[in-house]
Amino acid sequence: MENKLREKLPDELGESDAEEELNALAEEIKFHDLRYYNDSNPIVDDFYYDGLRRRFETIARRFPQLSVAIEIMDKVGSAPSAGFNKIIHSEPMLSLGNAFSEEEVFDFSDRVRRFLKLDQNIPLEFVSEPKIDGLSASLRYEKGEFVYGVTRGDGTAGEDITKNLLTIDDIPKKLTTQIPEILEIRGEVYMTKVAFEELNKSQEAIGKNKFSNPRNAAAGSLRQLDPLITATRSLNFFAYSWGTVSATEINTHLGFLDLFRMNGFSVNPLSKICENVEDILTSYKKVADLREQLPYEIDGMVYKVNRLDWQSRLGTVSRAPRWAIAHKFPAEQNETRLTKIDIQVGRTGVLTPVGRLKPVTVGGVTVSNVTLHNEDEIERKDIRVGDIVVVQRAGDVIPQVVSVNLKERGDDSQVFIFPKICPSCGSETLRAEGEAARKCMSGLSCSAQAVERLKHFVSKHALNIDGLGEKQIRLFWEMKLIENPGDIFRLSRHRQQLQEQQGWGARSIENLYQAIEKARQVEFDRFIYSLGIPQIGQVTAKLIAENYTNVGRWREAMIECGNGNQEAWESLINIDQIGVSVGHDLLNFFSQEKNLEILNDLNNELIIKHYEFQPALQSKMAGKTLVFTGTLTAMGRAEAKVQAERHGARVSNTISKKTDYLIAGEAAGSKATKAQQLGITILSEEEWISLLDDYSS
Repeated sequence: MENKLREKLPDELGESDAEEELNALAEEIKFHDLRYYNDSNPIVDDFYYDGLRRRFETIARRFPQLSVAIEIMDKVGSAPSAGFNKIIHSEPMLSLGNAFSEEEVFDFSDRVRRFLKLDQNIPLEFVSEPKIDGLSASLRYEKGEFVYGVTRGDGTAGEDITKNLLTIDDIPKKLTTQIPEILEIRGEVYMTKVAFEELNKSQEAIGKNKFSNPRNAAAGSLRQLDPLITATRSLNFFAYSWGTVSATEINTHLGFLDLFRMNGFSVNPLSKICENVEDILTSYKKVADLREQLPYEIDGMVYKVNRLDWQSRLGTVSRAPRWAIAHKFPAEQNETRLTKIDIQVGRTGVLTPVGRLKPVTVGGVTVSNVTLHNEDEIERKDIRVGDIVVVQRAGDVIPQVVSVNLKERGDDSQVFIFPKICPSCGSETLRAEGEAARKCMSGLSCSAQAVERLKHFVSKHALNIDGLGEKQIRLFWEMKLIENPGDIFRLSRHRQQLQEQQGWGARSIENLYQAIEKARQVEFDRFIYSLGIPQIGQVTAKLIAENYTNVGRWREAMIECGNGNQEAWESLINIDQIGVSVGHDLLNFFSQEKNLEILNDLNNELIIKHYEFQPALQSKMAGKTLVFTGTLTAMGRAEAKVQAERHGARVSNTISKKTDYLIAGEAAGSKATKAQQLGITILSEEEWISLLDDYSS
């Protein structure tokens, strides 16, 4: 899809742009989910779709306050089709996180060890198995009898395909060996390559459309409303997991796979125990080499922690378990010509190079633009206009240049010189020491930055002024009616000039003025967010508002920080999630005279409400602030944080007067001393775990 924001890296998006991008991604993901899960006819490959998901999740993690993020991050698959009865999963059918490189697999293993607090000398076994490209299904057995089968659907509810599943020879109708009273077996329905070819020949012979790949053929065959049609198709089933299970003594993932085999299920013969990451990667390379020879399609490998008690402790995050990951095979690449390099200027002044391509298809999608990241990346890869470049999508929806085909480079090729002048306003740019980005520092004097900042100021989560979109702001900027945010609240002085503009009648002008007047009263945290200070999203703005309560105290404290007041500086950086980096961005904002003028102007035009903190009430611990210090022995710091948040508490890294409990492990150090001085309750790790049990009971 066409979307200029896709040319930006997630770190380069402001919150208004992030919201726009998340909404666009959400719509595209929903569309592809319907094509994949409901229509069994996807129009893009897995790498493109995985890239959409990964970009969405990256942006959503940076802006967790945007509600659309919650819906998509927690969503798996698509809603059940109206043609089938719906069955609610007793245990959700989750998706998997993805790894696209060896480094990400090592990171996955390290995350598991950190969460479980495992030393390197403690064995951490994984089960490695091929990722079958088919349709997921869950089969429920009670006292050994097959009761029903259901598709993944949206992860919460799926389609009742019991009759269709009964036509598959790989699925036993009765289980007899060492089975729990209730057992849900999950796996993948697939079609072999040979069966796929035979089906397409028969489709062609009767004048029907052929299937594009075995996965679509399997899904389309299984989701037939008439099971007699399904029975004519050759389908298979690999069992790989489970849902609800009554009492059982099985304590490993491999143990369940053995149980499946004993009861007549097919388990992939390439599944194996891996004792470490090196073992995992060896398995990956071995299966990748065998991929073309396998009788079925696979698109990667899946690695799962073998011990079930560790799986239980690791739990899930968003739509995927922490204890498993899918390692995808490499992305599709293609070559095309780089015809031009444009430089775009963002809201914060960052200059971003964007490559324009001769359109080329990569992973089923036409690509005409690529991100070139920054001037170092262009220099490192020696990218030049006119080059034949290798383009791929892998791990991110943004197409990237992998390399340059130097054999195709012409003799007249010239090194690309990154501009030192802003293409928008002509000002000199600055690249701070140690930073990759080059920035235009002229702020609101730069038209590109000014329009983007004004767009942010009036966006939904800031002042939320209806009728002031990019088109209107750009028009008013060019007419010199709006140069600074405060000018928006003086637009009523320019009624005559507006009436002279095409499309601006008396009613539309009046509606705009009413929306502006409505926005004159604004909550303090929304006001902070509206200023567009780097790194200050909605969550951080609320934290600042909670700590300073009104604009006067905030401004005074920031000026004190800038004047070298150490106590004011420590109070700032000790706010949860603020820290030194965000603190410096705040001080930089307040150090610029132009920004102080804008603040004064807005303070005169607006009624900025004092902030009143309303703690959550979902449990006894809701609203409590906890700090962990020292070495925890029963659980890792990450697991402790998860447990605290499950009970409604908020975890901070720093001690302050607002801290409710300090959880002190071994060698607690200075935080314990400070907590004693402030009169904060200090709990041992054992007392903390006991407190969790009390609240859970």
